[in-house]
Amino acid sequence: KNKWMDHAAYVNGNAVHERGWIWRYRGVSVDRGGSMAGERYSQAEPMRSQSVTVGMDGKIFCPTSIVSLFIVIFSLLTITTASDSVTGNIEWDESGYIVYCPCMGRFGNQADQFLGVLHFAKQLNRTLVLPPWIVYRHKQPPFTNLHVPFRDFIQVEPLLSYHRVLPMEEFMDRLSPEHWFGKHRVAYCHRQSATFGECNMKHGNPWKPFWDHFQISFNSSVLHELQYTSRHDTWNNFTSDDHPVLAFGGPPSGFPSKPEAHLLHRYVKWNVTIQNKVDHFIDDYLPRPFIGIHLRNGLDWVNVCNLIDGKNSELMASPQCGYDQRSQKPLTLQMCMPSNVTILAQVLSITKEINAKSLYIATDNNPMIEMFERNLKELNVNVVYQNPELAQIDLALLGQADHFIGSCISSFTAFVTRERHVTGRRTTFFGVNSHQDRDEL
Repeated sequence: KNKWMDHAAYVNGNAVHERGWIWRYRGVSVDRGGSMAGERYSQAEPMRSQSVTVGMDGKIFCPTSIVSLFIVIFSLLTITTASDSVTGNIEWDESGYIVYCPCMGRFGNQADQFLGVLHFAKQLNRTLVLPPWIVYRHKQPPFTNLHVPFRDFIQVEPLLSYHRVLPMEEFMDRLSPEHWFGKHRVAYCHRQSATFGECNMKHGNPWKPFWDHFQISFNSSVLHELQYTSRHDTWNNFTSDDHPVLAFGGPPSGFPSKPEAHLLHRYVKWNVTIQNKVDHFIDDYLPRPFIGIHLRNGLDWVNVCNLIDGKNSELMASPQCGYDQRSQKPLTLQMCMPSNVTILAQVLSITKEINAKSLYIATDNNPMIEMFERNLKELNVNVVYQNPELAQIDLALLGQADHFIGSCISSFTAFVTRERHVTGRRTTFFGVNSHQDRDEL
């Protein structure tokens, strides 16, 4: 279902309307409502902006043309069409399958570990069943999780050039009834995580809602003492003849995933609807060259940064900026929660270096628009901040920036960093040497 809406972006402090159709996913409007980056599906109706429609340089922006409208509608319709062409006639893979719950964090974490699982499936030569993305709505009625089909965010076809994959919805609808039912549904877990000899596949949220979403219950458990980083030939002791489907309660991958898995991001391509929206937004509001930044400054992030004690060398996604157990370099608070002085200094430095015309701000809290407008006014830089209906649009847009400055600890930033690394675009981090590229760290 679609709904006509007004969507506001902010260019130099003025709201500009981007009028168009908003996709309603299973009756739920796709809205930015809520503070959870990566999970912004909301029951609430989108709010209409009361600001005037004024664009860059004082020009008046007209509503989206009818031609553009039909392009958007056509793109939405091609999601289903493309999905049919990916699978075609599905036959049971005698090499076996890997099924897992992406039950670890929000989109940034889920995407990071997906790459690790994809690498794991390749090593074991098993088809990877692509789980839906889990979208949490802890602060939004009805306070239940959404399970968004994998292809609604990321295309399936490009992944097939690396390894065999199959969306979970199709696995359950077309293969499970004949091959994976009743006594055949076996859970696999490490012996240390088991309770009374059984895997805890449904112990609370998000595990129980995930498996219940597909009406999956497990008949028995197989306990092992292997690590997901173990040699793949040790895992091959679980032959596909005796263990056709390896079902895990969490991602069979470490976090953050290993560097060899990060290179697989080259096969991660945004859903065509998301990419089209980003391309149009850049054309309309972001003259190049433009800088993209990710600001992490909410209360939840303050709690994360409090974990930095001056001794730890790795925290969450910090390996992306060269800080991990191998480097033994202590993290600093400026890398996690940089001061306004640090943020502004780095933005000004890059602005002058590349002669930037625009600054795009992505954040789930405070965009600090007034600070940037005040200090970039003399350089004639457009300061742009939008509240997209999907945080994935922020991610896709940051990936296209001429220069990106991210948050060293954030897995949200890490998604952008990986994309830019495989496409050869430059990335730096707040609080880390602003002239030192990721590849040099």
